Amino acid sequence: MTRQDISENQVKNVFLGIGSNLGKRFLNIEKAKSLLMENKINFISVSSYYETPSWPNPKNPKFINIVLKIECSYKPKELLNLCKIIEAKLGRRKSPKNSPRVCDIDIIDFNGLVLKEKLKLPHAMMHLRNFVLIPLFEIQKKWVHPIKKMDIKKLILSLSNKDIRSIKQI
Repeated sequence: MTRQDISENQVKNVFLGIGSNLGKRFLNIEKAKSLLMENKINFISVSSYYETPSWPNPKNPKFINIVLKIECSYKPKELLNLCKIIEAKLGRRKSPKNSPRVCDIDIIDFNGLVLKEKLKLPHAMMHLRNFVLIPLFEIQKKWVHPIKKMDIKKLILSLSNKDIRSIKQI
């Protein structure tokens, strides 16, 4: 067995974002968490719930979001596939981009890995999203963006005042 093989099986620290704006939003998130745990995902930290207007159409139902710090032995694409399976189990269907959804699970950061394939890591838009940055700051105050090399405080301060005021911890 090579050294690379050993490192592939090591536990990785990963940040996931979970959101819901259809149905029983809190219950949808709790079910997603339960299904993650059933698949050998260990939670290190879980943020509070945050409510934000829907983007880009604030007329859609508001979102509830959380961020999890997890440990897992999955590879990035395996974890992405698991997230898609869980979303489908909870009732997510193919729909236009940014439309309301029962459950959305995003990989925010995978052990600091940078990928620029179909799966982009860290999440391509995470540095612009209050519903990712603020809960992430709650559970990981010293997090640094793997590409931008900016700490989370600077990323939050780069958000607009509107974005900072529109998020509500529940």
